[in-house]
Amino acid sequence: MAQEGRPRGEVLRVMALESSLLAAACLLSYWVVVSLSALLPSSISSGDHIVGGAWSVIATIIVSKSTYRETAAAAVSRVYGTLVSMIICLIYLIFFPFHIWTMALLIGLSAFATALLRRPGDATAAAITTAVLIILSQLSPAHAWTQPILRLGDTVVGAAVGVAAAWIGLRLLRLEPAATATAGRDG
Repeated sequence: MAQEGRPRGEVLRVMALESSLLAAACLLSYWVVVSLSALLPSSISSGDHIVGGAWSVIATIIVSKSTYRETAAAAVSRVYGTLVSMIICLIYLIFFPFHIWTMALLIGLSAFATALLRRPGDATAAAITTAVLIILSQLSPAHAWTQPILRLGDTVVGAAVGVAAAWIGLRLLRLEPAATATAGRDG
């Protein structure tokens, strides 16, 4: 958000609008994931629904930037990093349980994989996702392999809601000054 040259009241109004939009986007993201996860097989615990809701909210917050272009780029980076992590963790968790040394190894491997794929900027998303996925695998060791798949879906929902919110915010910010100017002339 460009604040230079704007009156203080205008800056506060834009900040309030953007903050409100972020809050609404997080609410929507959580609700969508928790509602959709209720449709999954009963082997997925209610704890997984809550983790999924939190995961989507975090994705929505992480991708929310000050411009639509930055938000879209952050969404691509978040989803790409999560996808790399999902593949690595899924392969590992199908065959092996959590181990602290493997956690460290997989975090390094996920960051290295993004560099090999010529997307080194996605290393942070991949490493964080790998750390959380491997640590979460301890909660339900029998179904640990489902965590990467579920969390990829949660990330996609959260990123999509964040991008949609940025698009809506852009439209609102474009329309609102014109409406305010018209109201000022009419009054």
